[in-house]
Amino acid sequence: MTLEKRALRARMRSARDAFFATSPPRIEPGEAFTALLSHAATVASYVPIGSEADPMFLARAAVERGCAIVLPHVTTRAEPMRFLAYDAEDDLAPGPFGLHQPHHASPALAPDIVLTPLVAFDRALNRLGQGAGYYDRAFAAFPHAVRIGVAWSVQQVDVLPADPWDMPLHAVATEQEWITR
Repeated sequence: MTLEKRALRARMRSARDAFFATSPPRIEPGEAFTALLSHAATVASYVPIGSEADPMFLARAAVERGCAIVLPHVTTRAEPMRFLAYDAEDDLAPGPFGLHQPHHASPALAPDIVLTPLVAFDRALNRLGQGAGYYDRAFAAFPHAVRIGVAWSVQQVDVLPADPWDMPLHAVATEQEWITR
């Protein structure tokens, strides 16, 4: 990891933490997201850790429109992240990095839409994640899935450094707006 990305992650986590401490508003689905759901059977969501933006209302809109929800499941750094079926009635298991994830025996499903947490993003829809590469590998494994970052508006930067393997997002949902190209 470059020193530039490491410093940016630290700065943006601090901004995200400060924003989160002020009781941030909800991120609502909006018409653009709802329109995407008519072409989706499976939506990958996540359980936020710490001050990550909460995709709960996006996931709820997906369920209301008949979509299945999957959550990330991580075992080790070397193994790719899988998306396992999740129902609100299911208990979540503790995972690495503070994750709350479905039980390992839950069925794996291919997502049509991937909601991803962010550390930072820019208006060109580049993303900066936690740095372990799980979502980068998942995006490569599911190249036709619509990639939507979920973030607080304070996580936007002017320009993000992008590596050759970084796949840009299709959209970013914040508490203020829906950003697309």
